[in-house]
Amino acid sequence: MATQPLNAAKPLNSRSDISSLSEFMPDEGGMMPNAPSGFLARHISRLGRVSSSGRLRRSTLVALRWGAISGQSAALLLVWGVLGFAFPYLACLAVIGLAAFVNIIIHLRLPLDRRVSDGEALLQLGFDVFQLAALLYLTGGMENPFVLLFIAPVVTGATTLRKTVLTILIGLSAPLSFLLLYYCQPLPWYEEEIFTLPFIFKLGMWIALMTGMAFTSLYAWRASLESRRMSNALAATEAVLAHEQKLAALGGLAAAAAHELGTPLATIQVTANEMARELASDTPMGEDARLVLSQAKRCRDILQMLARRGDEGDAIHDVFSLKGLLDEVAEPFYAFDTQIVITIESGERPLTLTRQAELLYGLTNIVENACDFAGSTVSIMGRWDSHHVQIDVLDDGPGFDPAIRSRLGEPYVSSRQEPSQGPGAGGLGLGFFISKTLLERTGGTVTFGNRKSERGAFVRVRWPRMRIEAEF
Repeated sequence: MATQPLNAAKPLNSRSDISSLSEFMPDEGGMMPNAPSGFLARHISRLGRVSSSGRLRRSTLVALRWGAISGQSAALLLVWGVLGFAFPYLACLAVIGLAAFVNIIIHLRLPLDRRVSDGEALLQLGFDVFQLAALLYLTGGMENPFVLLFIAPVVTGATTLRKTVLTILIGLSAPLSFLLLYYCQPLPWYEEEIFTLPFIFKLGMWIALMTGMAFTSLYAWRASLESRRMSNALAATEAVLAHEQKLAALGGLAAAAAHELGTPLATIQVTANEMARELASDTPMGEDARLVLSQAKRCRDILQMLARRGDEGDAIHDVFSLKGLLDEVAEPFYAFDTQIVITIESGERPLTLTRQAELLYGLTNIVENACDFAGSTVSIMGRWDSHHVQIDVLDDGPGFDPAIRSRLGEPYVSSRQEPSQGPGAGGLGLGFFISKTLLERTGGTVTFGNRKSERGAFVRVRWPRMRIEAEF
């Protein structure tokens, strides 16, 4: 077992500059309080713009309205043609026809494949509420069991629109349905029988409708909010991974550039060779021609070397030992006022790891989080045997808050009680989610908790050895 304290002051590298996305993810309103520059900032900014723009397509509203028109028409046909109930069916058909007319106008005048603004969505859903209220007015008001359809536009708004729009929709549905307690045509029924519900019963139905509307809209809004947050967090994870993979693919890019530049460089070399043969070596033009020829040959040698390295990969850079991995992960944080202690416990046979962007980024973010909250020391322990590889990151900080331990690993959950230091403290808790997601992609299992015998927290990552060991 070997122990190496790392406390020398070194400058942070570029990896630490992007290791905490929680500082610049869009909030629920799509705002970005600390957006940095570069590729990741542009990607996250697009996420913010999408989250703040309309999330409901016009074609969806039109399709839902056609479905409502079909259902209303079928109900009228059943009540009038099959059951033989008397009611103002011509007026009802006119109300349904108005909805069909609105759909046709939207289809002819507006592109259906566009996302609608919250204002347009409010207008369309508000029209649906008024159209339903008009039908219920003609067919019994609150006595009509189809009054529960008031919930549909509200739930649609809850899952896709802002809380302000949802509040307005509820504000339209509540008074309109309440007026149906007093103002409506009789419920379609047999002529020889009289069917009238007591007012207290109809009032109870209205209260039940309002309760159901509030509960279902709140449930749908909360579920859709969690879905959007998870979608944004996963998109941020993909952005991080794509950025790291682009950095890792520079070798292949160099090979492609060498291949493309080979032909024009060969032409330059042939032309310079002909000029050198035609011109005397003791003239200025002859010396220049021979200089161009020598430099062209040198460029060809360099490009051939880059092409070979890009195709074959860098044998030194593509693989490293567990000690090399932990050194590289800890290197960005040498300048922190925290002592980093790396301990390696050797296994039965030597271990060589494959370089993976997910592996490096995930561990770097975990170590940064430990440095942010540590009191004075962060311990990184690596060990392996014939079947597994394990890395433990421990700190002597306040530990994980017991109130949110069950939710750790979810996006937007802050992982500690009180940060003691570090630039990434006080974020939205997205960094740990990204790290956990990336490390699980490499085949690892991430566990975490508070240390039992000492103060602080621990994060443990464990892999099957065959998942991350380099193959030769």
